[in-house]
Amino acid sequence: MKRALVTGITGQDGSYLAEFLLNKGYEVWGVVRRSSSFHTGRIDHLYRDPHEKGVRLKLLYGDLSDGSSLSAMMRDIEPDEVYNLGAQSHVRVSFDQPVYTVNVDALGTLRLLEAVRNGPKPPRFYQASSSEMFGSAPPPQSEATPFHPRSPYACAKVYAFHQTVNYREAYGLFACNGILFNHESPRRGETFVTRKITRAATRIKLGLQEKLFLGNLDAKRDWGSAPDFVEAMWMMLQADAPDDYVVATGQTYSVKQFLEATFSKLDLEWQKYVEIDERYLRPSEVDVLLGDPSKAREKLGWKPRTSFEELVATMVAGDMEMARREKVLEGEGR
Repeated sequence: MKRALVTGITGQDGSYLAEFLLNKGYEVWGVVRRSSSFHTGRIDHLYRDPHEKGVRLKLLYGDLSDGSSLSAMMRDIEPDEVYNLGAQSHVRVSFDQPVYTVNVDALGTLRLLEAVRNGPKPPRFYQASSSEMFGSAPPPQSEATPFHPRSPYACAKVYAFHQTVNYREAYGLFACNGILFNHESPRRGETFVTRKITRAATRIKLGLQEKLFLGNLDAKRDWGSAPDFVEAMWMMLQADAPDDYVVATGQTYSVKQFLEATFSKLDLEWQKYVEIDERYLRPSEVDVLLGDPSKAREKLGWKPRTSFEELVATMVAGDMEMARREKVLEGEGR
């Protein structure tokens, strides 16, 4: 039985990756930050009492800001594969918390790489890189496109990318960067623009909300499906040799187009409900991200299965169910 360690397991990608690995027969160890409240909602359906026999999902406390805890994990668990998905991943928030973002996203990756390198048996290592690293580089963006980061988050990810390459070349680690373009799902955080749109639109449809406030509607992104993308992560670590890959759909849509697709599925005119709030504008914008996934297709055999329309429909359906439950509770005075 292969053993995988996943940082950021309570996030969107971590939850889908945990599902995927468990279905592959893995034992999965998930790193969770200590908090006074539970934040494991995305993986609650996978969780089983650890006292039961045969439990293959195990959670432990740890933090990318604490190198000693990461080293202890490598010694105690001896994983075959490590997936570093943990991060402060909100681009706009990184402008407000740049030092924290760099500490976790950049130096956190370095701490984890050191723990991997010095462990009893170096595992295969996956680093969650981001299309935001390309920033203002002209599209389409591929593995050969120079980085031009436009946010503290993107700068931190560029650092982590190069450290991953450096550890691969300097120490012979099987270390891969997955340069993932935007990937969404019903589990996307509600402060990210796609989920913010689908959540608000369904609540507006049921009379639970009146307005939706957004920033730049003209920004274009290459939006894919998170379950499709986590499969690419796994495929990278099954390859014969480590490498870096762009994971994308090869198609781009604007925020305005995402709005139109969402509201049209609910028979609503988005213009009646959407207002621009300058607080959501970035100090430096990334206008167009469009990935070229040719290398992943040719070398890994990976390609996206979910279309843009299917992605929007899935997210609208998930949030409509949530809005209906909220409406019922409101009617009961809760």
